[in-house]
Amino acid sequence: MEFGRGQNLFGCIVRTEKEKRLMLNSKLANVGTSIFTEMTLLAKKNNAINLSQGFPEFETPDYLKQAVTEAINSGKNQYPPSAGIPELLDEIAKLIKRQYDFKLTGSENITITSGATEALFVALQLVVSKGDEVIIFDPAYDAYEPVVELAGGKCVHIGLDAPNYKVDWSLVEKNINKKTKVIVINSPHNPTGTLLNRDDMLALEKIVLKHELYLISDEVYEFITFDGEQHESVLRYPKLFERSFVVSSFGKTFHCTGWKMGYCTAPTEFTKEFRKLHQFVTFTTSTPNQYGLIEMLKHQPQHIGELSTFYQEKRDYLVNALKDSKFKILPAKGTYFLLADYSEISDLNDKDFCYWLAEEIGVAAVPLSPFYPEGYVDKVIRLCFAKYEETLDKAAEKLCGL
Repeated sequence: MEFGRGQNLFGCIVRTEKEKRLMLNSKLANVGTSIFTEMTLLAKKNNAINLSQGFPEFETPDYLKQAVTEAINSGKNQYPPSAGIPELLDEIAKLIKRQYDFKLTGSENITITSGATEALFVALQLVVSKGDEVIIFDPAYDAYEPVVELAGGKCVHIGLDAPNYKVDWSLVEKNINKKTKVIVINSPHNPTGTLLNRDDMLALEKIVLKHELYLISDEVYEFITFDGEQHESVLRYPKLFERSFVVSSFGKTFHCTGWKMGYCTAPTEFTKEFRKLHQFVTFTTSTPNQYGLIEMLKHQPQHIGELSTFYQEKRDYLVNALKDSKFKILPAKGTYFLLADYSEISDLNDKDFCYWLAEEIGVAAVPLSPFYPEGYVDKVIRLCFAKYEETLDKAAEKLCGL
């Protein structure tokens, strides 16, 4: 009988002492491949229509691409200042003033990051220490908890229930103790498409100030809201902002998620500390992209103003295309995601259903259970509608056939 290299009689792997010494002690032992990557790979493997991973199918605006190309061709290719090109910081400050009537200084309050995920990482690393507790709301974006764990903290999960996914602020209050350090919010919310309203923000402000907590506000879909609803940014609440880091994304706003361009807005003292850590994470972010964004913000401000209408038409198109299906469509007030209840179609759990959907039907979606730590039972999946109408038509035809 022959055994494979490094196997014993029972087929188990046997490691040498040298191999054992070389093994890493994982800092994220429970973390695997993200559900977004997993479902996109599944879509490619099965040639399925990909409504799973949240990226736009359509192109970045021509004006922005041309501005970046001009920056490259004119030699703007070396390191910019670590915090960001001053003119871009100033343009963002002007954008914040227009959108939220809140005056900030670019050089003191804004830092350019290599995507929103870097901003989230740096902010959480700054405010979380060993033994601290961080309140997050499930379903939660999967980047929060690993970063908290790396900082030695622990996430306290508060579940949001279908179909409205509303925060129970009295329950939040009950979960606060001496170890509680931070609350993380995300509005417009991925994956549910819900928004925090003014009453939510006032309740949040009261809790944060009362318990002297920090707040990290993930607002990467801030310019994508529907049906006349207003995005209640932390930047509308000066007292709350004094204890906050606000995270934003150019990638979501300008359909260029692969560029990894984000920024963090924070009070002056927070920004000073944020930049200390930022310089040792990515140091700085793409120079030509920053110059392109300067031109886009200066000369194409209408793009941001048109985003809500643009994506609302996409949402309505997919909702209409699925009206004769057995899916129950949940309300979507923002982002470019739609939740669909499949309970009339299958008894499978959500992950198995998504695998079946990709492998047998040819449409890739995202299950919600990976956004919950445990106990998820709803039969709800997420569909991304940041796609051409032709793509939505093809997907809807398959889904309506179920």
